[in-house]
Amino acid sequence: MTLIALPLAQTAVAGYCRVTMVATKESCHSPRRDIIEDERFTRRLYTVSQAARLVGMSPSTLRTWSHGYKRTFKDRPPVTQGPVITSLNGASSDTRSIPFVGLVEATVVQAFRNTGLPMQRIRKALGVLAKQGELEHALASHQLYSDGADVLYDYAQKNHDRQLRLLTVVQTGQRVFHEVIDEYLTRITFGDDWATELILPVTERRLLRVVPSVAGGDALFVDGGAPLSAVQSRAAALEPIESIAADYGTPAQDIREALCAIWPSKAAA
Repeated sequence: MTLIALPLAQTAVAGYCRVTMVATKESCHSPRRDIIEDERFTRRLYTVSQAARLVGMSPSTLRTWSHGYKRTFKDRPPVTQGPVITSLNGASSDTRSIPFVGLVEATVVQAFRNTGLPMQRIRKALGVLAKQGELEHALASHQLYSDGADVLYDYAQKNHDRQLRLLTVVQTGQRVFHEVIDEYLTRITFGDDWATELILPVTERRLLRVVPSVAGGDALFVDGGAPLSAVQSRAAALEPIESIAADYGTPAQDIREALCAIWPSKAAA
């Protein structure tokens, strides 16, 4: 399928807006767009709410990351921020707009956020990766893992940016990411320039994986391969967890832990 670089509101259903300048007020209407004809970028897999559950955050937070925002004030100019992760046109929470690459990018942004760095500074860091390191689509690129720490470290040192400096450390003479970020990055598998598999960060133990070309992007249990959607559907119908676990060869504890992490209110009920 050939995609045409039109303004976002006119983009074809499979259209994709590539975000390369996240540190500015630039949005998907920016002239800096490229089209990548790859299903990891163009196939709609998740709604905002679904992606938020898999990463472990609120849908409202992910919506600002995926579609940007504009806030108006009575006594000062409005504040506008563009998206920081890949999404396809359509901002409704019940419309699939997040491709696999967007899910990976959200995982990395969550990693940066878990270091305690404010979102404003995270946007700065992502902008540095895109501009200084020339890391195109940095958050889902293998270059983030191989070169990202060097780029941020060098920028922070040169510009005396103490906050961005906290994202990296020097170990045995090498610049590496903060251990919190590294824990997230090691959940990403790269088969070429881009991510090909993600171990979901919603659980501390590595229980669920997503491969965009398998099961329509549905999360699968690492042990046994049970599809999360099927497991959740059967559990919602009050089928015993032990019975579900036996059918798929997936440990019952893994199923309980995953369901509790992704749907905590239902687990509590």
